[in-house]
Amino acid sequence: VGIVWSRPNAFSHGVPFRFPGTPDTGPGLTAAGRELVQACNALGVVVDLAHLTDAGFRDVARLSSAPLVVSHAGAHALCAVPRSVTDRQLDAIRDSGGVVGVVFDTAMTRADGELDADTPLDVIAGHLEHIADRSGIEHVALGSDFDGCHPPDALADASRTPTLLEHLAARGWSRDELRAVAHGNWLRVLRATWAK
Repeated sequence: VGIVWSRPNAFSHGVPFRFPGTPDTGPGLTAAGRELVQACNALGVVVDLAHLTDAGFRDVARLSSAPLVVSHAGAHALCAVPRSVTDRQLDAIRDSGGVVGVVFDTAMTRADGELDADTPLDVIAGHLEHIADRSGIEHVALGSDFDGCHPPDALADASRTPTLLEHLAARGWSRDELRAVAHGNWLRVLRATWAK
């Protein structure tokens, strides 16, 4: 369950689309939002923190007994958009046993926040590596967002995902690391959440 998109709703507030910016842009969960998180935990439903303000993120982190999940975002240290995950948030995700899916959107991964189809795969790889270095390889995954973003030409559709994995291998990623980022970390977090 995605609590918000980039607008306020009955459950919380979403971050705006802007560059530069931080996720510290508004209030956290409403009473209904807190009830939603608790109900999801009880039912074994994944709560997706993508698009959520920092205050909302902190509220979920305090309430949730499940691994924290951000399905599609970049690292704020590399691209200062409100949708990106800060290092402090990465620490909370790691400590919960959760995962961040790295988005392929050029405007959410490039340091200049530009939509540029010629963006090299090194940019996406940089976000994967920043999160792996900060949190551990088991807390980062692919988060594409093919249905809502502007990926670089090299990742124009899902059929090109192996190109990114080959690129990571060329940068020194092992087969086990590639397996973890491609699907293993998602499966671990889903199983841990569904078992609740």
